[in-house]
Amino acid sequence: MAHVFAFWESRAFYDSFMARSHDRLASSQLGTFKDAQVRLFDYRFDVKTGFEPRFTDADLLRVALCRVHEERAEHYVLMQEKVWNPAMAGSPGMIRGLFGEAPGNEYNEYLVLSMWQSAAEHGKYRTERVERLALRARTEADIAALTGDIVQLEPSWTV
Repeated sequence: MAHVFAFWESRAFYDSFMARSHDRLASSQLGTFKDAQVRLFDYRFDVKTGFEPRFTDADLLRVALCRVHEERAEHYVLMQEKVWNPAMAGSPGMIRGLFGEAPGNEYNEYLVLSMWQSAAEHGKYRTERVERLALRARTEADIAALTGDIVQLEPSWTV
């Protein structure tokens, strides 16, 4: 499995690429992959510090895709800002990240992307804090579905 992340300067640049170049590029890649899933998220806020799509200082990415109960969406976003974000920011091995929301948010989908110095540093955060933070933020009541992955970065794939 491969994860490919693309960061666009603006929605206008993304829309222009989709209208002018996407089909040509996609047709040149036919047969090189199967079962692609694509999701688009709008940036909402940083996790820790000003996010930039630079991967040379990180070894690991944690990506979480959260579908949130409609009536709990406002609470979920608030808890990301007030509970989860400060906790991740306070973890020594966490470099930076971002919180995004699906455009139109018809399914109340959110993305939490965090960059870490190493799997060991992420493991310390996970072991020491996640359960306690989940109880404090009442995450179980907010989330209808959660998927995600730990992505070991491959420097040669960074463009």
